[in-house]
Amino acid sequence: MPVLHYQDAPVQVPAEGIERRLVHTAKLLTAVLDFSNGPQTEPDPMHSHPHEQTSYVAKGEILFFMEGEEPQHLKEGDLFFVPSGKKHCIQLLSKTARLVDSFSPVREDFL
Repeated sequence: MPVLHYQDAPVQVPAEGIERRLVHTAKLLTAVLDFSNGPQTEPDPMHSHPHEQTSYVAKGEILFFMEGEEPQHLKEGDLFFVPSGKKHCIQLLSKTARLVDSFSPVREDFL
């Protein structure tokens, strides 16, 4: 069945205050990340990966950082993308947030 109900999705905890739920095909992975560890006084460490990424801010407010770009204040309904290999991170501005991230190819490290 090509449906995964939120309440039935297995929960991963990649770090304290973050829950991650996944759905994927052979070539695309979508992750719903629920943050409850905000607001933060500093951004997360910058990181990069070979995957292309798009992200939708479904709830909350963040600062989005990407190398070579000015930080962007994003809120519910905003989107961002990250090219392959580009360093990036976020800083949570609200107490909670939900991001919906999509990656291509699939992030095997999440499975």
